[in-house]
Parts: sequence; C-alpha cells; structure tokens
Amino acid sequence: MSTRTPIALLSVAGLIAPIWFATLVIVQGVLQPDYSHIAMPISALAAWPAGWMQNVNFYVCGALMAVFAIGLHHAILPTRYGVTGIALLLAGSVGLVNAGLFPWIMVNGVPTETKAHVFGAILSFFCSSTGLIVLSRRMGADPQWRHLATYVLATGVAMLILFVTLGVFAIDDGTPLHPWAGLLQRVIVLIWFTCTTTIAFRSLRIAREQRGRRV
Repeated sequence: MSTRTPIALLSVAGLIAPIWFATLVIVQGVLQPDYSHIAMPISALAAWPAGWMQNVNFYVCGALMAVFAIGLHHAILPTRYGVTGIALLLAGSVGLVNAGLFPWIMVNGVPTETKAHVFGAILSFFCSSTGLIVLSRRMGADPQWRHLATYVLATGVAMLILFVTLGVFAIDDGTPLHPWAGLLQRVIVLIWFTCTTTIAFRSLRIAREQRGRRV
C-alpha cells in the first residue's frame, strides 16, 4: 500500500464533515418548524425533542475534523512550530464534541445556552480560526501548498472577526444583530467549511500526484 494512501483517506474526512453537518442541520430544521435558521444559532437545535440529532452531529463532525487535521499534519511539509496550527485545529474539534456533550436546553419553553456549551463554542470557533491562521504560515513554506496560504489566512481572519462580532453584537438579547444571530453564525460556518473542502481537495490531489509519480 502506498504511504500516501492513509493521507488520502484522512483527507476525505474533510469532505465528509461539511456535508454531514449541513445535511443534519437542514433535516432538523424541517423536523422542528418553529426553529428559525435566521434568528437562532445552530446549537439551539439541541433544545428541541429531536435535539439528540444535533448532539450526534457535533460528535461526528468533531471526530471527522480531528481526523482531517491529522491528515494535514502529514500532508504539509513540517516547519519549526508548524504543529501549533494542527494542535489548534484539534482543539477546535474538541470544542465541537464539547458542544454535543453540553447542549442547549429548553427552559420554560425558551431555548437556553448552558455555560459549558459556551466554552465549547468559543473553543471550536476561536481555535479553528486561529488554527487556520497559523497553518497558513506552514503552507507558505511548502511549494505544493503555497498558493493556498493567503486564502487560508484570510479565512481564519474572517472567521475570527465574525465570531467576535457574533459574540458581542448578536448572541445576547438586546444586541443590535440579535435577530440575525443564526444567519451570522451560518456565514461563519460557510466560510469555514468552504475552506475545509478546498484544503481537502488539494490534499487529495497532492496524494494522487505523488502516488502517480511512484508508479
């Protein structure tokens, strides 16, 4: 078996995770018609009777993103401190799992975020965004990844800025963007998952090219 085959298999996780996550969110929105994709964060889905689906969604997505991060570590040339970006991405994956372990709950008919879930959300978005920022430097030192470095950096910066905006101006009642908190969060996730898919396709292409040169 080619030594690059495991990298290709690990990279596929980066393609599956966004599709899995988005599909489960859409299905739950259909099952829970009083849920608002515009006003409510994705995590709020867990507060409804079918909320176990969102918990499973977080578990699976977190595991897939962790596997993908490990694949990237082996796909990109190592640099001094280059493992830092991978470690941050893995921490972001832990945040996703934490979000499933400590979900939103329904309190007097109102979807309510728990303190433990807040920690998971911060861990997930902050570590994933900064992880991409740090990873972009490692990509810039690898000729096969250099052309994606700026895009990955921009993605991480955009995610971080939007996440801070979400936390300050949208999540809490009374903040100016609160009626669109769900929409703003989905923009962040869309930017994140688009980048994840782009990186995954590039990793698969590199694995195929290297395997072809050895044949």
